[in-house]
Amino acid sequence: MSKHSSLMDTASPQTAGSTFVSMTNLSKTYPNGTIALQDVNLTIQEGEFLCFVGPSGCGKSTIFKIITGLSKPSKGSLDVFGTTPKEARKQSDIAFVFQDHTLLPWSTVEANVKLPLELRGVDKKTQQQEAERVLELVGLKDYMKVLPRQLSGGMKMRVSIARALISRPKLLLMDEPFGALDEITRQTLQMELLNIWQQDKSMTVLFVTHNVFESVFLSTSVVVMTPRPGKISARIDIPVPFPRDESYRTTTQFSDLVRIVNDALDH
Repeated sequence: MSKHSSLMDTASPQTAGSTFVSMTNLSKTYPNGTIALQDVNLTIQEGEFLCFVGPSGCGKSTIFKIITGLSKPSKGSLDVFGTTPKEARKQSDIAFVFQDHTLLPWSTVEANVKLPLELRGVDKKTQQQEAERVLELVGLKDYMKVLPRQLSGGMKMRVSIARALISRPKLLLMDEPFGALDEITRQTLQMELLNIWQQDKSMTVLFVTHNVFESVFLSTSVVVMTPRPGKISARIDIPVPFPRDESYRTTTQFSDLVRIVNDALDH
C-alpha cells in the first residue's frame, strides 16, 4: 500500500463496528487471461461509507461482483458478514444500485420499489408500508403511481435507490450511480444519499466512482486502485465529521484531500 494511506490515519467518526467484509489476497483472472484483480487485501467495518476510485478496467466492478456472489475469485478469499457472498445474498442483506436505474418501464414507481419484497413473498401490507417508507426517504412519495418514463433522470435514480433500501440491507453497493447525471442533480443526490445513510448508521455503503471530488465529499475512506491488474495502492481516511453540507466543498481541507487522492491515483 502506498505512503498516501498514512497521510490521513485519523479514524472517521462513523467507522466503528464489526467487520462486514474481509478480502484476503483476492485475485481474479478471466478465462481470456485478463487479470482483473491481484492480491487485494481490504477490511471494511460496519457503518463505513467507502468509495472506490481508479481508472476504467481496474477491477472496481469486479470486486462488487465477487461481494454479491455473481463472480468467484480465482485466488484468495472474501467473507461477507462472516459467511460466503452467496449465503449473504440469500439473506437479502446486500442490495445493489447500478449506473443504469434498471426500472421496469411498464410498472409504476410503487411496483418497481416493491419488487424485491414481492419476489421474497412478503405480505402485501408490509410491501405497502415499506414502499411508502423508502419513497418518503427519497422524496418521491407523491409519485407512487407514476411510470418511469414520466420521471427525470435524477428521479429515476431515486426510485432505484428506494428499491435497494426497501429490503433494509446491511450492505449497499453502488456502482457509479450518479455517473450519467448532470452536476447539479449529482450534488443534490450526494447530499440526499448521505442523509439516508446517517439515518441508518448500521448500513455500510460501498460506492464506485471515477469522480475524486465525489469520493472525498461522500466517504469515510477512499480506496485508490491501480490500473489493471487491479490492486489497492492507498486507503485514505477522510477525517471530516458528519453531517457534511455544501460548504465543505469550498474548504481548504476538502481541496487538500482531493489533492491527496489525486496524488495517489498518479502513483
